[in-house]
Amino acid sequence: MADNDEIEKDFVHLARVALSGRTQDVLTYLHRIAKRRSLNKQFSGALIELLRKNPTRASPLRKGMEKALPTDTDSRFQLLRVEDTPLLQMEPVYTEHVQSTLSRLVNERQNLGALLEAGLEPTRTVLFTGPPGVGKTLGARWVARELGVPLIILDLSAVMSSYLGRTGSNLRHVLDYAKSVDCVLLLDELDAIAKRRDDAGEIGELKRLVTVLLQQLDDWPSSGLLIAATNHSDLLDPAVWRRFEQPIDFALPEEAGIRAFLGALLEEVAPDMSAWVDILSVSLIGRSYSDIEREVTLARRSAALNGKGLDHYLSQLVASDNHSKQERIEIAVRLVRNGLVTQRKAHEITGVARDTIRIHLKNNEVLKD
Repeated sequence: MADNDEIEKDFVHLARVALSGRTQDVLTYLHRIAKRRSLNKQFSGALIELLRKNPTRASPLRKGMEKALPTDTDSRFQLLRVEDTPLLQMEPVYTEHVQSTLSRLVNERQNLGALLEAGLEPTRTVLFTGPPGVGKTLGARWVARELGVPLIILDLSAVMSSYLGRTGSNLRHVLDYAKSVDCVLLLDELDAIAKRRDDAGEIGELKRLVTVLLQQLDDWPSSGLLIAATNHSDLLDPAVWRRFEQPIDFALPEEAGIRAFLGALLEEVAPDMSAWVDILSVSLIGRSYSDIEREVTLARRSAALNGKGLDHYLSQLVASDNHSKQERIEIAVRLVRNGLVTQRKAHEITGVARDTIRIHLKNNEVLKD
């Protein structure tokens, strides 16, 4: 009798969700039913097989994109930006931990059947943290491309309505829409709408907005992937942190990452830029990928406009007062060892004494022998 009561409750709830038109929620609830140990194994297996062969996932956006994108009631601005086919100018360069985590997120959804058979669901919500320019948006774009689905980006400048009372409604419309299509949703600059609720400087409406977000995160279907990104993780409400299943921290790149990034950035500039890649991978430590790309692009533009060789402007990137003494010595030694400049010029660029450069060059030769 108890089993019959449970089945009746399941049926009523499933009917209620289905009548609401929320296909993703129907799939989520079926996932939960299929995982129950009390369920007949044959019936459970049939449900899992049906979900695994779900034909709605064959088309990237199914028919969801036939609906108009949600807009702000007051301004009529679209609240979302859609990249139907995410494109990457170059492949991202991440630490082994970040890359393996992103690959696992993709693998979970490409092998959904294996998870369902084990009574598991794929990761639903992910939080990208880290300073600006370290590849958070690029990471979301990479995941969407690997999954073959569009990337939908929330435009926070639009969702924050001039009439604050509408902001919560805007957010609900955006998230409900993203639930109804097969995509990766990126909530960029999450701290703008998910600040700590104990912040005395925030008004009540913004605090209520955090509550709306928490409710939506709790209700996010496993059939969709929500990625949020923030440059200021310390501003996030602690309750928001707990709602994300997978946090990923994107740190400033280290020498190996900078080297790989510069190699991809400069490979088409000249036949062999490996010597400058070797130097810049040390001199640009502490910079983000976007900063590095901007500096190299400015050097190329200056070389094209002023007629001086690119080497001249790349050497200017090396001359920085922000380097430690050891870093300046390393840069000077590499400049000379790679045959890019004389010891005198290396001294002028880095401020390292020529005697010091000679000593370290000699020591390097001894170590090689």
